[in-house]
Amino acid sequence: MTSSMNGTPSVETIEGDLPTQSDPPMRRRRKQKALHSADGRTAAILFGPTGLILLALVAVPIAFLLFASFTDFNQRSLFTGEFNIVGIEQYMTVLADRDFWFSMLRTGLFTAGLVLGSVFIGMYVSQMMTRLNNGMRYLVTFVMIFAWAMPNVASSIVWKWLFQPGYGVLNWLLTKLVVFGDMTNTSWANNTALALFCIWLLVVWQAVPYIAITLYAATLSVDHSCLEAAQLDGAGAWRTYWQILVPMIRPNLLVVTLLSVIWDFNVFNQIWLVSQGGPSGSTSTIGVFTYTKAFVSFDIGQGSAISVITVLVLLLLTGVYIRNLLKSGEDL
Repeated sequence: MTSSMNGTPSVETIEGDLPTQSDPPMRRRRKQKALHSADGRTAAILFGPTGLILLALVAVPIAFLLFASFTDFNQRSLFTGEFNIVGIEQYMTVLADRDFWFSMLRTGLFTAGLVLGSVFIGMYVSQMMTRLNNGMRYLVTFVMIFAWAMPNVASSIVWKWLFQPGYGVLNWLLTKLVVFGDMTNTSWANNTALALFCIWLLVVWQAVPYIAITLYAATLSVDHSCLEAAQLDGAGAWRTYWQILVPMIRPNLLVVTLLSVIWDFNVFNQIWLVSQGGPSGSTSTIGVFTYTKAFVSFDIGQGSAISVITVLVLLLLTGVYIRNLLKSGEDL
């Protein structure tokens, strides 16, 4: 081995450590093994801190969640540490609870409404951006990123203030329009339909920016010669979009749809801060139902069982999506 004057390995040294075709087979295998061992040690050192953080913040809570779902862990257990292993009793209790099934049905219907609203509005906004000049497009993009990046707790509190009875800005505007009569003292959170509509507007408002920007980027990356050929053949804008462009951006559309299903299925902050699941639990989705079981009633074992069931439902939906994606020949 040789080295340069400043002590760093020379080119000959580095090349001498690498296996070559001229080396004997045994020596070449030893060199390859040494290189793989060094790469493994380097990867372990680099991944070590991240792995510890993931273990502490992800793996341990998940393990406790699974364990707690098979116990009668409750408020007493938090102070005394005493609990009993009850097997699948918590799961049987949850599956026999009609409130659980009503909240699951409500979650499914509300998720469908949120996904359809956010995806279709996002598709419209992404197409609108392709027709704006540069200045307006930059302004729209900045406003959408600002809305999307705003913490949902802060935006939910502002949203609740906008719809507040007595001094809410939206109630004042609707009253001034003289279309729905005097709505100054209308309490949106105490009416099931109005509360659901208010929350729907909030969640869609937060979701549209990500979907619109993602689909706009996908639109820019397609081969526009196909669109021009369709227009030359006499296809209108509507037909060109649905029959030419949408199939070309279909993988991106499917991805944002799947992410929307997962996010909207787990919506909690917006519902809890706007209506707290009321009135009388009529806006209580599975997230709110789980929270009230685990942290209001302090039946942590049953709340853990509901969480596990929710994860299984989402895994099932994701599996169906990926299976259909693979059957259609799309790349993941």
